Amino acid sequence: MTDTLPHLSLNETRVLGTLVEKQRTVPDTYPLSLNALAAGCNQKTSRQPVLELGEAEILQALDGLKDAGLAVEVSGSRVVRFEHRLEKVLGVPSQASALLTVLMLRGPQTAGELRLNCERLHRFADISSVEAFLEELAGKALVVELPRLPGSRENRWSHLLSGQPAVEATTASGTRAGNQEIDELKNRVSALESEVGELRAQLAELRAELGG
Repeated sequence: MTDTLPHLSLNETRVLGTLVEKQRTVPDTYPLSLNALAAGCNQKTSRQPVLELGEAEILQALDGLKDAGLAVEVSGSRVVRFEHRLEKVLGVPSQASALLTVLMLRGPQTAGELRLNCERLHRFADISSVEAFLEELAGKALVVELPRLPGSRENRWSHLLSGQPAVEATTASGTRAGNQEIDELKNRVSALESEVGELRAQLAELRAELGG
């Protein structure tokens, strides 16, 4: 079936990836309503790039996924809900769909990064098992190993659901992602330092009161 699978847009991969992710992480709210799907698509964490999709854009992406058989609308509820058919259409097991999902949501990654970022979707025993499923997906032309970046020790992998990735684009996005992570870490450190300072001040006041 992958031979006839159309190339998906960024919005379509974001919607599809979100459906698979939320099925695993919040099964009680799956299938997803349009509002829940929008919140998942536009969340600021675990997404690269971060998007701000409107309702019309999400519905358009859903139409494309429905045409490809990758998503369906579920009846039986007052609220319209949607679910994916990724594993059935692509003919892949849940372990492989977890890898595809993280690649759709977070962009190109190494096998080690994929193992870590897939933790909530599927817990891989080791990197070797991740690599085995990546090789299987590569054999189905669903993922590709990218050229190694300067200074990197591991190659990254990218999904092929949107066609062959541009090396220059993935390199730039990887750099932006790295810079963003560094900025986030700096912000966390600053916040922690501020909290520690406040706690020290409170402790000093408490000691002064007890001493007095």
